[in-house]
Amino acid sequence: MVYIFLAEGFEAIETITPLDMMIRAGLEVNTISISDEFLVKSSQGIPVQADDLFENTDFSDAQMLILPGGMPGSTNLAKHKELAALLREAMEKNLPVAAICAAPTVLGKMGLLKGRKATCYPGCEGDLKGAEYTGSFVEKDGNVITACGPAAAVEFAKAIIRQLCGDQVVESVCEQMQFSRA
Repeated sequence: MVYIFLAEGFEAIETITPLDMMIRAGLEVNTISISDEFLVKSSQGIPVQADDLFENTDFSDAQMLILPGGMPGSTNLAKHKELAALLREAMEKNLPVAAICAAPTVLGKMGLLKGRKATCYPGCEGDLKGAEYTGSFVEKDGNVITACGPAAAVEFAKAIIRQLCGDQVVESVCEQMQFSRA
Protein backbone atom coordinates (compact mmCIF):
# COMPACT_ATOMS: atom_id res chain seq x y z
CA MET A 1 0.00 0.00 0.00
CA VAL A 2 1.16 3.51 -0.85
CA TYR A 3 0.16 6.21 1.63
CA ILE A 4 -0.26 9.90 0.77
CA PHE A 5 -0.56 12.16 3.80
CA LEU A 6 -3.02 15.06 3.69
CA ALA A 7 -2.61 18.08 5.91
CA GLU A 8 -4.73 21.21 5.79
CA GLY A 9 -3.18 23.45 3.13
CA PHE A 10 -1.66 20.72 0.92
CA GLU A 11 -0.92 21.45 -2.74
CA ALA A 12 -3.74 19.87 -4.79
CA ILE A 13 -1.85 19.07 -8.01
CA GLU A 14 1.02 17.49 -6.05
CA THR A 15 -1.48 15.13 -4.46
CA ILE A 16 -4.05 14.38 -7.14
CA THR A 17 -1.64 13.95 -10.06
CA PRO A 18 0.52 11.28 -8.38
CA LEU A 19 -2.61 9.64 -6.92
CA ASP A 20 -4.25 9.42 -10.35
CA MET A 21 -1.13 8.13 -12.08
CA MET A 22 -0.38 5.54 -9.38
CA ILE A 23 -3.92 4.17 -9.61
CA ARG A 24 -3.51 3.92 -13.40
CA ALA A 25 -0.28 1.98 -12.69
CA GLY A 26 -2.26 -0.53 -10.65
CA LEU A 27 -0.91 0.52 -7.26
CA GLU A 28 -3.06 0.48 -4.14
CA VAL A 29 -3.03 3.99 -2.71
CA ASN A 30 -4.67 5.42 0.40
CA THR A 31 -4.91 9.09 1.29
CA ILE A 32 -4.51 9.65 5.02
CA SER A 33 -5.67 12.72 6.90
CA ILE A 34 -3.31 13.73 9.70
CA SER A 35 -6.13 15.61 11.42
CA ASP A 36 -9.25 14.20 13.04
CA GLU A 37 -11.31 15.09 9.94
CA PHE A 38 -11.70 13.06 6.74
CA LEU A 39 -12.31 16.20 4.67
CA VAL A 40 -9.06 18.12 4.15
CA LYS A 41 -8.81 21.40 2.22
CA SER A 42 -5.95 22.15 -0.12
CA SER A 43 -4.12 25.47 -0.14
CA GLN A 44 -6.44 26.37 -3.04
CA GLY A 45 -9.51 25.58 -0.92
CA ILE A 46 -10.28 22.33 -2.75
CA PRO A 47 -11.85 19.82 -0.34
CA VAL A 48 -10.52 16.26 -0.62
CA GLN A 49 -12.04 13.31 1.21
CA ALA A 50 -9.25 11.19 2.74
CA ASP A 51 -9.57 7.42 2.71
CA ASP A 52 -8.75 7.22 6.41
CA LEU A 53 -7.41 9.04 9.46
CA PHE A 54 -3.83 8.63 10.62
CA GLU A 55 -4.90 7.40 14.05
CA ASN A 56 -7.00 4.59 12.49
CA THR A 57 -4.35 3.32 10.08
CA ASP A 58 -1.95 0.40 10.42
CA PHE A 59 1.03 1.23 8.22
CA SER A 60 2.65 -2.22 8.42
CA ASP A 61 1.81 -2.85 4.74
CA ALA A 62 3.41 0.38 3.51
CA GLN A 63 5.33 0.21 0.24
CA MET A 64 5.94 3.96 0.16
CA LEU A 65 5.09 7.13 2.10
CA ILE A 66 4.36 10.33 0.17
CA LEU A 67 4.31 13.92 1.43
CA PRO A 68 2.64 16.50 -0.83
CA GLY A 69 3.88 20.05 -0.49
CA GLY A 70 1.98 23.28 -0.22
CA MET A 71 1.67 25.80 2.54
CA PRO A 72 0.69 25.57 5.26
CA GLY A 73 0.34 21.85 4.45
CA SER A 74 4.06 21.14 4.77
CA THR A 75 4.23 23.02 8.07
CA ASN A 76 1.27 21.01 9.33
CA LEU A 77 2.91 17.73 8.27
CA ALA A 78 6.07 18.73 10.15
CA LYS A 79 4.10 19.29 13.37
CA HIS A 80 2.61 15.77 13.44
CA LYS A 81 4.70 13.75 15.91
CA GLU A 82 3.31 10.34 14.95
CA LEU A 83 4.01 11.01 11.26
CA ALA A 84 7.57 12.01 12.19
CA ALA A 85 8.02 8.69 14.03
CA LEU A 86 6.61 6.79 11.03
CA LEU A 87 8.99 8.61 8.66
CA ARG A 88 11.99 7.83 10.88
CA GLU A 89 11.00 4.17 11.01
CA ALA A 90 10.51 4.07 7.23
CA MET A 91 13.94 5.55 6.63
CA GLU A 92 15.55 3.08 9.05
CA LYS A 93 13.92 0.23 7.09
CA ASN A 94 14.95 1.78 3.74
CA LEU A 95 11.27 2.06 2.75
CA PRO A 96 10.72 4.44 -0.18
CA VAL A 97 9.71 7.96 0.85
CA ALA A 98 8.74 10.77 -1.54
CA ALA A 99 8.21 14.48 -0.91
CA ILE A 100 7.50 17.38 -3.25
CA CYS A 101 7.64 21.19 -3.13
CA ALA A 102 8.04 22.37 0.48
CA ALA A 103 7.51 18.86 1.91
CA PRO A 104 11.17 17.78 1.54
CA THR A 105 11.80 20.27 4.36
CA VAL A 106 9.82 17.96 6.66
CA LEU A 107 12.44 15.27 6.02
CA GLY A 108 15.29 17.79 6.04
CA LYS A 109 14.43 19.31 9.41
CA MET A 110 14.38 15.78 10.86
CA GLY A 111 17.88 15.10 9.49
CA LEU A 112 16.54 12.33 7.23
CA LEU A 113 18.14 13.78 4.09
CA LYS A 114 21.64 14.00 5.53
CA GLY A 115 24.20 12.92 2.95
CA ARG A 116 21.60 12.66 0.16
CA LYS A 117 20.91 14.67 -2.96
CA ALA A 118 17.55 16.43 -2.73
CA THR A 119 15.50 19.18 -4.28
CA CYS A 120 12.58 21.31 -3.10
CA TYR A 121 10.64 24.47 -3.81
CA PRO A 122 13.08 27.36 -4.38
CA GLY A 123 13.70 29.23 -1.16
CA CYS A 124 13.14 26.17 1.05
CA GLU A 125 16.58 24.65 0.50
CA GLY A 126 17.89 26.04 3.81
CA ASP A 127 15.73 23.47 5.61
CA LEU A 128 17.26 20.47 3.83
CA LYS A 129 19.68 19.92 6.73
CA GLY A 130 22.72 17.93 5.64
CA ALA A 131 21.42 17.32 2.12
CA GLU A 132 23.10 18.29 -1.13
CA TYR A 133 20.55 20.62 -2.73
CA THR A 134 20.55 20.03 -6.49
CA GLY A 135 17.79 22.35 -7.70
CA SER A 136 16.63 19.55 -10.02
CA PHE A 137 13.04 19.14 -11.14
CA VAL A 138 12.98 15.66 -9.55
CA GLU A 139 15.78 14.00 -7.57
CA LYS A 140 16.09 10.36 -6.57
CA ASP A 141 18.74 9.29 -4.08
CA GLY A 142 18.40 5.73 -2.83
CA ASN A 143 14.96 5.25 -1.33
CA VAL A 144 14.11 8.98 -1.35
CA ILE A 145 12.43 10.92 -4.16
CA THR A 146 12.09 14.70 -3.94
CA ALA A 147 10.65 17.20 -6.42
CA CYS A 148 10.63 20.97 -6.74
CA GLY A 149 6.96 21.95 -6.96
CA PRO A 150 3.60 21.86 -8.75
CA ALA A 151 5.06 21.82 -12.27
CA ALA A 152 6.99 18.66 -11.35
CA ALA A 153 3.89 16.69 -10.29
CA VAL A 154 3.83 14.45 -13.38
CA GLU A 155 7.58 13.75 -13.30
CA PHE A 156 7.34 13.15 -9.54
CA ALA A 157 4.55 10.61 -10.15
CA LYS A 158 6.60 8.94 -12.89
CA ALA A 159 9.59 8.63 -10.54
CA ILE A 160 7.37 7.05 -7.86
CA ILE A 161 5.87 4.57 -10.33
CA ARG A 162 9.34 3.78 -11.71
CA GLN A 163 10.58 3.08 -8.15
CA LEU A 164 7.67 0.76 -7.35
CA CYS A 165 6.78 -0.80 -10.72
CA GLY A 166 9.57 -0.22 -13.24
CA ASP A 167 10.02 1.58 -16.54
CA GLN A 168 7.51 -0.48 -18.53
CA VAL A 169 4.65 0.50 -16.24
CA VAL A 170 5.66 4.16 -16.45
CA GLU A 171 5.64 3.92 -20.26
CA SER A 172 2.24 2.23 -20.22
CA VAL A 173 0.69 4.87 -17.95
CA CYS A 174 2.13 7.68 -20.06
CA GLU A 175 0.80 6.05 -23.22
CA GLN A 176 -2.69 5.71 -21.66
CA MET A 177 -2.56 9.38 -20.70
CA GLN A 178 -1.55 10.47 -24.22
CA PHE A 179 1.80 11.97 -23.21
CA SER A 180 3.21 10.98 -26.60
CA ARG A 181 0.95 13.63 -28.17
CA ALA A 182 2.39 16.45 -26.05
